[in-house]
Amino acid sequence: MGKSSNTVYLTEEGLQELKAELDNLINVRRPENIQSIKEARSLGDLSENAEYAAARDEQAQIENRIKTIEKMLENVSVITDIPKDVVGIGSTVGIEYMDDEDEDEYKIVGSQEADPFESKISNESPIAKALLNHKVGDVVTVESPNGNYEVKITEIK
Repeated sequence: MGKSSNTVYLTEEGLQELKAELDNLINVRRPENIQSIKEARSLGDLSENAEYAAARDEQAQIENRIKTIEKMLENVSVITDIPKDVVGIGSTVGIEYMDDEDEDEYKIVGSQEADPFESKISNESPIAKALLNHKVGDVVTVESPNGNYEVKITEIK
């Protein structure tokens, strides 16, 4: 069973969050939405019924998200055995920018879990692509739309 390019990389934490979201959509949001549709329908004329239209739109969004998550779960690859000697998906990497000696720390996750506000960056981002498979002490070039820059890997955990 070869992995296709549709593989979704998730940490165990990300997988649990996705399963919880799916459970909420199926067991909470969907029944609430069905109730909203019934109530809106009972108001009469559907052609000019904004509540009905809104409930139907929400239904489409809920069903699309359920399908999306189910598809992701079919193609999920849980990140385990995160290597500590080289950067991989799931690694937390300390870096130093070579041009100004600023330091940062990022956790490299699958694109579904990326959250820049929590310093979780997608394995598909320019900085993660540059860091993957390198070791502490390596200086790598990050190709960015604003021009290339170099960072040194100071820590992998």
